[in-house]
Amino acid sequence: MKRKPGEPIYLKRHMLGLALALLASILLPLLYHRYIGPLSFPARFGAGLLIAVGGAIALYFTYRSSAENEP
Repeated sequence: MKRKPGEPIYLKRHMLGLALALLASILLPLLYHRYIGPLSFPARFGAGLLIAVGGAIALYFTYRSSAENEP
């Protein structure tokens, strides 16, 4: 399958990193609530949002060069 000119290159590792960032933003606050101590819903929501933003920034800087458009 040939890509169109200007179409970004997405590898399996990009999709795996995205899935891990998504799951971490959901699971980490729930695991904390279950095993360490109770969290209110706003605290879980805020923690999930911060984890998601941090994951997005990390993914952007990690995979920026390998997902650039082809010439």
